[in-house]
Amino acid sequence: MPSFNHSKKLSLLLVAVATCWAATSHAQPIEEVPFITSPDNVTLEMLSIAGVKRGDHVIDLGSGDGRIVILAARRFNATGLGVEIDPTLVRRSKVNARNAGVADKVEFRVEDLFKTDLASATVVSMYLLQEVNLQLRPSLLALKPGTRIVSHDWDMGDWKPDRTTVVPVPNKAVGREKSSKVHLWTVPARVEGLWCAAGLLRGASIKLTQKYQTFEGTLAWRERTRELIGTISGTELRTPVGSSGELVLQAVDNVLRIVSAKGNLALAQGETFKRTADTHCS
Repeated sequence: MPSFNHSKKLSLLLVAVATCWAATSHAQPIEEVPFITSPDNVTLEMLSIAGVKRGDHVIDLGSGDGRIVILAARRFNATGLGVEIDPTLVRRSKVNARNAGVADKVEFRVEDLFKTDLASATVVSMYLLQEVNLQLRPSLLALKPGTRIVSHDWDMGDWKPDRTTVVPVPNKAVGREKSSKVHLWTVPARVEGLWCAAGLLRGASIKLTQKYQTFEGTLAWRERTRELIGTISGTELRTPVGSSGELVLQAVDNVLRIVSAKGNLALAQGETFKRTADTHCS
């Protein structure tokens, strides 16, 4: 079985597209440029840090000759889609998939990555320039909570990664450092706003503000308030363990449920809050 490297095209035109994206409706590369090949350990780390497994669907943006999608299918039993603007590389990807015995698990398309429908992805992988990552960021944040995003070297600006690992690359051709960074993000649920309780906690409210995967706010009930601050991983909100005890909530659509609570809120475990557009809870 052949061993595959992860390869991507770092298009000079994509840089230009990224810097003027607000004034354009789509990207249309018009010339071929070389693509950069990454070693197996970087590709493997990208799939490993994202926790790719059977049942996952990996969409690779700028898939080159298809190596990361093929490895995801061959090594981790996932399905995948590779999106690449160069028809020659897409044809090569299809041949490589057949040779690897995973042609039934993967698909490759000649497509502008800015037009790709990412809704089916559980994992999105990228080796693109930061400027391009930033243009993709709104679409990535709009994906289903829990979707994992993994990027080779380039980050997402002020959307800090949940985790970063460093992989040695002694023969790296780009830059001075002989290593690569692999960044992982998990798309957080959108929880900003006012949530009102019913049942045992009727009259209670949770008001939250959010910046990417962090949140803060207050829980108010019977003239008492508790300050909230913590992190969001997919649909789970978690406050640090402290004097009031850890609080764990789960946000699914417009319902926020107390999964785990300590102290005065222990009896509220399992109670739910619903999102409201009103300015206060009745």
